[in-house]
Amino acid sequence: MVIFGVTGDLARKKLLPAIYDLANRGLLPAGFALVGYGRRDWSKQDFEDYVCKAVKAGARTEFRENVWKRLAEGMHFVTGNFDDDAAFDQLENTLTSLDRERGTGGNWAFYLSVPPDYFADVCHQLQRSGMAQPGPGSWRRVIIEKPFGHDLDSAHELNRLVNSVFPEDAVFRIDHYLGKETVQNIMALRFANQLFDPLWNVHYIDHVQITMAEDIGLGGRAGYYDGIGAARDVIQNHLLQLLALVAMEEPVSFNPQELQTEKVKVLRSTTPVYPLSKTTARGQYTAGWQGSEYVKGLREEEGFDAESNTETYAACTLEVNTRRWAGVPFYLRTGKRLGRRVTEIALVFKRAPHQPFGDAVASELGQNAVVIRVQPDEGVLMRFGSKVPGSTMEVRDVNMDFSYSEAFTEESPEAYERLILDVLLGESSLFPTNEEVELSWKILDPILEYWADHGRPDDYEAGTWGPASADKMLGRQGRTWRRP
Repeated sequence: MVIFGVTGDLARKKLLPAIYDLANRGLLPAGFALVGYGRRDWSKQDFEDYVCKAVKAGARTEFRENVWKRLAEGMHFVTGNFDDDAAFDQLENTLTSLDRERGTGGNWAFYLSVPPDYFADVCHQLQRSGMAQPGPGSWRRVIIEKPFGHDLDSAHELNRLVNSVFPEDAVFRIDHYLGKETVQNIMALRFANQLFDPLWNVHYIDHVQITMAEDIGLGGRAGYYDGIGAARDVIQNHLLQLLALVAMEEPVSFNPQELQTEKVKVLRSTTPVYPLSKTTARGQYTAGWQGSEYVKGLREEEGFDAESNTETYAACTLEVNTRRWAGVPFYLRTGKRLGRRVTEIALVFKRAPHQPFGDAVASELGQNAVVIRVQPDEGVLMRFGSKVPGSTMEVRDVNMDFSYSEAFTEESPEAYERLILDVLLGESSLFPTNEEVELSWKILDPILEYWADHGRPDDYEAGTWGPASADKMLGRQGRTWRRP
């Protein structure tokens, strides 16, 4: 595996520790080789020291000297810029030598952990040097991090650029949320159990809420974040992928093509609900209390334009126009400096058509719900009504809670462990196709265009759950957001 941008935060905090964890679990072949490419004038030993430090700081599994030594034997570093022909020729020579020395067989994966502006240079160099073209019986694959463009047109152009060098089945677009254990459990929950499938439709579900909330602010990322915003950063990829997994039909099998086909059907059927003035909301956080700490507002963050209209909170109402879901609103929301860090999917059921207990008896009874907690407390919660112990009939909500950490002794692997291993195995089920990416932008673009033409985002205080306009968005139909 070749990592471009190996000195960046993503590689240091996630990719390098994940590669070590895979080696430590015995999931990498003995001859696996890791090659870094960057501008630093490093020797092999310098690169090994850098990787070792990153592994000790970020690995999930214990550090074992024998595993490290075996992994380090296959490490190399090539110095160069992305437009440096000689450096890429040296990279090609290095990989060819590794084929001979370590038996890697011409199977090369290129991880583009760099901003999209550099994709063209890297892809051109891989094509020019011949590294993108596999020999007989071998493969070449490219791994791309989001953002996959900033709108439909840019995503289409990015896909065209990458596919001009690598065929679509050799392109792996990383959405790390799809590597999370609980996200994959959505499919097990739905299709391995007869309990849920009969209820998973418009006849029983009132609405669906998909939330990704963060309690942190922008901090040092303010300059990068300005112009991107919460909707582009999270809704276009993470939340729409979660929606597709929740709403899709059962695939014929779980091979990548069948699974991707069902997700594409959902995304093709998904549209915003109009009017957008009432069915969307956006905001920017102001100073406030985040737990016991008083934090500054977005416009005081270093590097952020105080006049910017970039949102740190985004919410929208979507509908999936299929027989199963027609008429069920899907509410998606994400934001920074919210009440707590949490990602969850809540399917909220319709109320019972007849309530024999009377209003007084069931005054504290809400709507039944199935809540899939993606992070941080991975699990599934079911909310339903139960009689309160005592001599009178009183009904109120109770929770039945399944927790991964309590049910299984084995710790869940990090998302990047699963995704990197899938790339090496050629297993593409958890990677969005170019069609999925473009359909996601097609859904989101009308909302972004509307926001661009309609003033500033609303303010919301840090530590709260977003602007008042988001509550009004649900309140117009008598619904409320969950407080996770």
